[in-house]
Amino acid sequence: MKLSELASALGCEISGGGESLEITGVAGMEQATSSEVTFLANPKYAHKLKHTRAGAVLVAAPVEDLTSLNVAQLISSNPYLDFARALALFYQPPRPKPGIHPLAWVATSASIGENASIGPFAVVGENVSIGHNAVLHSHVVIYEGASIGDDFYAHSHAVVREHCRVGNRVILQNGVIVGGDGYGFAKRADGSHAKIVQSGVTVIEDDVEIQTLTSVDRASVGETRVKRGAKIDSLVQVGHGCVVGEDNIICSQTGLAGSSILGKNVLLAGQVGVSGHLTIHDGAVVYAQSGIGGDVEAGGIVSGSPAFEVRQWLRAITAFPKLPEISRTIRQLEKRLQALEKSANPTQE
Repeated sequence: MKLSELASALGCEISGGGESLEITGVAGMEQATSSEVTFLANPKYAHKLKHTRAGAVLVAAPVEDLTSLNVAQLISSNPYLDFARALALFYQPPRPKPGIHPLAWVATSASIGENASIGPFAVVGENVSIGHNAVLHSHVVIYEGASIGDDFYAHSHAVVREHCRVGNRVILQNGVIVGGDGYGFAKRADGSHAKIVQSGVTVIEDDVEIQTLTSVDRASVGETRVKRGAKIDSLVQVGHGCVVGEDNIICSQTGLAGSSILGKNVLLAGQVGVSGHLTIHDGAVVYAQSGIGGDVEAGGIVSGSPAFEVRQWLRAITAFPKLPEISRTIRQLEKRLQALEKSANPTQE
């Protein structure tokens, strides 16, 4: 594909010439060759462009250094997004051919849409409904009564449990469990634990992607819901009765205790722990390894365990290594103060 064709496909403007350059792929700034395109999304990495061998770079504004290096520039309003779009033009992951493999088991009462691909050892239970263009790789299991929309893509060992509902264009990576039992037990008088039946469901709305080995538990009553466009990373636990808001980003090793409510556009960085029965409001950001024990206001940025306002937290962690010195100074000042008091009041001896 010529650079001019790539620019047209992405809606970018070319700066610095090179329209006829043949582009064969996309790569990172350090790895790109003269026939590949790379990107600069963060200006603080602009110095690395001096060493790039890329044929073209996606940038938000023309970079003078690239002109002297004879590197073509694609001017983009969102270089990172256009990098992703360019990547999709050059690489499409293999897609299985339509059809049901002879080693798959599909219940006669199941409804499967057109153009579906169901791999070996996949299981589709009774009264399941799956829309058009679904892909179920080997060992995917869809329990009885589940309802799934169009363009569903499930990698090996993903599971959708009984009566759960999944929307359109949902991607489940390997080992995702949608609708496993919520963690609910009641203590008996003798100290043993009685299982609480998890009678609710899990609902996954449109355009959600869930990464490997993540669990979204079914509710004890009612539903657990992941709303449109949310992206959930690997090794995340979403407890029963939670609501994950639209376009949330939840990073790896995060845990949501039961009945946590997340608003729109919430970002939880890695290893965040969220206590149950609280609300993280729209647009909030929680830094990595934070512990959330109370509600977070809309647009709030918090950090720490327990988490608090991020600017206070930054001052606190700066002071933390100095605490022994501060403590020693306080003790010395206390001794001096006591000595001054004694000298001012000698009759107290």
